[in-house]
Amino acid sequence: MNIDQLEPKSVWSNFSKLNAVPRPSKKEERVIAFMLGFGNELGLETFSDAIGNVIIRKPATSGMEGKKMITLQSHLDMVHQKNADTQFDFDVQGIDMFVDGDWVKARGTTLGADNGMGVAAIMALLESDSISHPALEALFTIDEETGMTGAFGLEGGILKGEILLNLDTEEDDEIDIGCAGGIDITATRSYNKKPGTHGDAGLQITIKGLKGGHSGMDIHKGLGNANKIMNRLLYLGLDYNMRISSLEGGSLRNAIPRESTCQLNIGRKHVAEVVTKFNALADAIKAELKVQEPNLTINLEKIKPAKEVMGLGAQGKLIKAIYAAHNGVYAISASIENLVETSNNIARILVKDGKITVACLTRSSVDSAKLDLANSLRSVFELAGFDLKYSGAYPGWNPNPDSKILSITKNTYINLFKEEPKVIACHAGLECGILGQNYPEIDMVSFGPTILGAHSPDERVSISSVQKFWKLLLEILKNTN
Repeated sequence: MNIDQLEPKSVWSNFSKLNAVPRPSKKEERVIAFMLGFGNELGLETFSDAIGNVIIRKPATSGMEGKKMITLQSHLDMVHQKNADTQFDFDVQGIDMFVDGDWVKARGTTLGADNGMGVAAIMALLESDSISHPALEALFTIDEETGMTGAFGLEGGILKGEILLNLDTEEDDEIDIGCAGGIDITATRSYNKKPGTHGDAGLQITIKGLKGGHSGMDIHKGLGNANKIMNRLLYLGLDYNMRISSLEGGSLRNAIPRESTCQLNIGRKHVAEVVTKFNALADAIKAELKVQEPNLTINLEKIKPAKEVMGLGAQGKLIKAIYAAHNGVYAISASIENLVETSNNIARILVKDGKITVACLTRSSVDSAKLDLANSLRSVFELAGFDLKYSGAYPGWNPNPDSKILSITKNTYINLFKEEPKVIACHAGLECGILGQNYPEIDMVSFGPTILGAHSPDERVSISSVQKFWKLLLEILKNTN
């Protein structure tokens, strides 16, 4: 079935147009131009600010002029992840989508429903000549996924709306009123390269098939982290004078790493014993994760030995530091039931050309707890001889249970669907906390359609859920004051 023929057609048609435009984080020039062209073609007030966010305003329809202006907000960039065996260039290709039952998916890549469905819904409202609504202000931010620089760069005084609807939540029965803050942690150190020996054999370990996913929303699911799994295998090799020549695992900080590859040298006399022990440990790891990660594969193959390898001192410190560094849930909230308060994702490890880089994303809804975990990681890596850098910190969004737009959204949901929505704070990073710094009086909630597997090639969005989300959005616009 053609994506454009799905209901609501205006939303899916705009999603298809958006997904034809390459839009990686920090490379949003084409999608910014696309969105500016969209607004200008409609004859609406359209401009971009100094950082690259796009703002489009549309007057109220007849009879709605007395209502407060509503700011509708979504981000233009998307996470670019693909399976290792998928040939795809995100810089030039549009997303290849298909329908599978009630789901829209992409072939071997992320789909971009996060946050493309929100963008598409706003586009559908802006171009409609039949939907009743108050004055609308569309805010399309850039670079949400790798630093939230668009939200940080939005100056005070630009927005005119008194109510903000963030359309970046990923469960259709949830209304978000709070989120976690985060901080990027990068550990680096150099190592001495040593020549391989004539008695070396070469081995390559490849980890694939993990689900990956959002490092905030999925962190509690006990999914496998390719970097941690690889490290368990490498730790076993320390007893056999194993020497790493290269290591690469994971990619983006906000994605749980799905794949890792390591090439190493080892004395030929140890190969048979090491292979036996590696395979036994690999089987044990797969058994541990058989429920969460049924498609996990761990392969060990012989390769040509490398001419240069890592020195033993740096190698031992790297492996032991990764073993000691926390990954996953660190604390559960005591005030909000079932909410992850604090977590860390060991997102990327790269060993290449005499340099080691370990990239983490630490999240927490409590700033002091975020700093506590960050300092724990700092301590581990500095003890192992790494230099540590904090960057990209962003604040959380403090819940306001007395919000007027929350009350309107909740009552509208109940009237439409005859059930109570879940009013929650989430462990993801939403832009609301940042936007609230320069616009402290704006009243905010976040909601959206059901999206599963965000930040991974398994990303998919429910067709029926998009219909539910669209119905709720239209009704909220009618019910605001």
